[in-house]
Amino acid sequence: MKRGIVIWIGSAIVYLSLVIAGYYVYANMNPKIEKNANHTTTNGGEENMNHQHNHHENKDHVTNIVSEVTPKVSYDNEEITIELRDKNNHVPELEVSHEEYMHLIIVSSDLKEYHHLHPEKKGEGVYQTQVSLKDNSYKVFIDIQPKGLQYAVKPIELHVGEAHPKHGDNNLVTDTDFTKTINGQTVELTTQSLEVNKKIAFNFDVKDAKPDPYLGALGHVVILDEEGEKYIHVHPVADDKTVFETSFDKPGVYKLWAEFKFGEQVKVYPFVIEVKK
Repeated sequence: MKRGIVIWIGSAIVYLSLVIAGYYVYANMNPKIEKNANHTTTNGGEENMNHQHNHHENKDHVTNIVSEVTPKVSYDNEEITIELRDKNNHVPELEVSHEEYMHLIIVSSDLKEYHHLHPEKKGEGVYQTQVSLKDNSYKVFIDIQPKGLQYAVKPIELHVGEAHPKHGDNNLVTDTDFTKTINGQTVELTTQSLEVNKKIAFNFDVKDAKPDPYLGALGHVVILDEEGEKYIHVHPVADDKTVFETSFDKPGVYKLWAEFKFGEQVKVYPFVIEVKK
C-alpha cells in the first residue's frame, strides 16, 4: 500500500514538473504574448488620443521629405485641373481630410488674392473646379492625404495670361491694427510675442458671434511666408475654441488668412505679421 502511494506521488511530481517545464518553454518561445495584450490596450488609447489631437493641431507640412505623389496643375477657360500620379505613375487613393478629399489653396504673387477651393473628382486621378483668375502669377497648394504614401505640400507655379510678376514683389506691410471687419462681422486677433521656435497661440475673438462648423472645425488658418514658399495650415486647438497654435522656424514677414463660417457665408480675414528671432 505504502509502495503504491509513493509511486503515485512520484508520478504526480513528474507530471507537474513536465507541465511547468512545458509552460516555461512555451513562454520563452512567445515572450510577447502577455506584453502584446497590454500594449494593444495602451497603444490603442495613445493612437486615438494622438489622432484627436492632430485633428486640431497645426498641419505644418514638412517639405524636406521626398513626396511620393506629384500633382500637375493647369488652368483654362476659368477651370483649374489637377492630375495626380504617384511615384509609379499610378493613381493614388486619397483619404478624407476635414470633410474633403482635396483642399486647393491659390494665392496671387502679391498675396492679395486668396482662394480655398475643393475640386471634385472628374476621372481617375483628375480633379477640377471652376475659378476665375486674373492675369497674374499664382502659387498653388494641393493639400491632400494619399493613402500609404508620403506627401509634402509644396508650392506649384501657375501663370495666367501674359503678366508674370514674381512672388516676393508684394511690399507686405505688417499690420498694426489686428481688428478686421468683413461684411459686418468683426474679428480681432490677439497673440503674444511672435518669435521663432516657440509655440504661438493665435486667439481670434469673434465678438458677439459664434462661428458655425466649417469643414469639421470652427475655423481654418492658412499661413504663407513672404515668398509664398512656406505653407502652414492650422486647425483650432479644441472643438469649442477659435484658438490656433503653430510655430515658425524662420524669422520674417508672414501673411495669414483666418476662415470662419457665419450662417451660409465663409468670411476670410487677412493679417500680416512679423516673426522675430
